[in-house]
Amino acid sequence: QVRLVESGGGLVQPGGSLRLSCAVSGSNFTYYNMDWYRQAPGKQRDLVATILHNNSTNYADSVKGRFTISRDNAKTNTVYLQMNSLKPGGTAVYYCHTEGLEAVDNYTNKYLELWGQGTLITVSS
Repeated sequence: QVRLVESGGGLVQPGGSLRLSCAVSGSNFTYYNMDWYRQAPGKQRDLVATILHNNSTNYADSVKGRFTISRDNAKTNTVYLQMNSLKPGGTAVYYCHTEGLEAVDNYTNKYLELWGQGTLITVSS
């Protein structure tokens, strides 16, 4: 079964840095896009950053210049979110998300949309 496994959350001081990772477990999966979303307490879930299969990236305006999404070249289905200059009040649950195709057999691909379990980032002094 294909699923997303996140790691790297925790407590960080304002102005600090943290790196999240997201890996696709299970083989025969090719993603179109891998994304990071975040959901602050009482707020909606918002898109933070996207990386496409061709390595192009997009960011929410609120994180441009501070966050970087990247892919592990040795592990093509693993992406990272480097977060710098984290802001006070930036506490949120970060979710990894992907859409892509799972090769079921030599002739059949199945579309999958997956979410990670979420990892809590607490920004506090």
